Amino acid sequence: MVRFPTEMAPTINAFSCLFSRRVFQHAQVLLMGTILAPGQRMVTSALRVLGLDQESSFQNYHRVLNRAKWSGLAAAGILLRLLVCAFAPMGPLIVGIDETLERRRGKRITAKGTYYDPVRSSKDIIVKSTGLRWMSMMLLAPIPWAGCVWALPFLTALMPSKQHCEEKGRRYKTTSQWARQMISQLRRWMPQRDIVVVADGAYSVLKLLGHCISLPKPVTMVTRLRLNAALYDPPAPRKPGQLGRYRLKGDRLPTIQSIIEDENTRWTRIVLPKWYSHEQRPLEILSATALWYHIGAKPVPIRWVVARDPLGKFPTQALLCTDPSVEPSQILSWFMLRWQLETTFQEARTHLGIETQRQWSDLAIQRATPALLGLYSIITLMADRRAKRGALPIRGAAWYAKGKVTFSDAIASVRRLLWAVSIYSMSPEISDVRKLKSQMVDRLTNALCYAA
Repeated sequence: MVRFPTEMAPTINAFSCLFSRRVFQHAQVLLMGTILAPGQRMVTSALRVLGLDQESSFQNYHRVLNRAKWSGLAAAGILLRLLVCAFAPMGPLIVGIDETLERRRGKRITAKGTYYDPVRSSKDIIVKSTGLRWMSMMLLAPIPWAGCVWALPFLTALMPSKQHCEEKGRRYKTTSQWARQMISQLRRWMPQRDIVVVADGAYSVLKLLGHCISLPKPVTMVTRLRLNAALYDPPAPRKPGQLGRYRLKGDRLPTIQSIIEDENTRWTRIVLPKWYSHEQRPLEILSATALWYHIGAKPVPIRWVVARDPLGKFPTQALLCTDPSVEPSQILSWFMLRWQLETTFQEARTHLGIETQRQWSDLAIQRATPALLGLYSIITLMADRRAKRGALPIRGAAWYAKGKVTFSDAIASVRRLLWAVSIYSMSPEISDVRKLKSQMVDRLTNALCYAA
């Protein structure tokens, strides 16, 4: 049985209510082994790094993923509350939502499909890859000891391919329909907090936006807006005694594209304190309020913002916010945080081995990738507890001046503590002698020699 250090135990024990006592013990073994294991994140890799490669009942650890009864949705709710308590106790919750592709092959990967691969594609070449598509929701919160905003995953859902749904006789759900379900679940978890959801242009769907503002406590959504979107004035007030149905919209407004091309348009110049990797950036913007309407959907009141780069380094783009009272600079600041989701996906692949797991069971597949993405947030919570006791070490070099803590430093700090507890917990009263057992030497040797 493994034992987590005292300062990490509260984070781990928060999930104990989801499992039976025996399954929770096995889950802790997998959790610690996954953190310590380099390279591939398979169940066998987790057992090897903990010295359990000769465990005769190894199948019990596989059953945590493919058979045991526990709710991933309930685990996501617990993780969200831990993250909010640690990093966003006050103010609006800024949440990012996006999908990613896990490249997987094999006849037993039944939910896979063939999708556009944005990572391997370019402007001239379009690449499609076979794999599983996931939608992940992440809390965008400032990390005090990192000096920047991180995207911390807490809820991830598998989006089966259309072919798989047809074969199983299930209803196929689009990206916006999955997002609608996840946003509704987020509102149920956080009924009193103000929530802002940041997403890319794939989520700029009227039915999704209408759902967000129709919730008992509306959710604000910030996303891209098409330059040819049909925008209207609000409907005129009804006259006393006027008959007929209520009007949904007023007069048609010029498209954003025509406003941009108009030479008489007056742009407002602002300076954002932070623009992606730049500290300060001048921008020229346009902004106004309108109703976005299309036949078959309810009109949505929005504030649209057009940003133009006076330096000419990025194309002119339009954004929308479903809360018309928000300032344009705030909308731009919220939308810039969306890029942190891509950073999290990349770091999860690099440091947590996403796409290296080898589960074939449908249930294990549905649990493994969300668990690895959730582990990103759990490691951040563990590192936060360590940072409160002292600054986290930053790994730098003579050729690379590194001034901020990154996720690689966070996971290294957590690993260092886990290894220290495993090595020195047998003789804490001896401070000048450090002897390793032969089994521990073998574990460290294997971890170093078989690193990917």
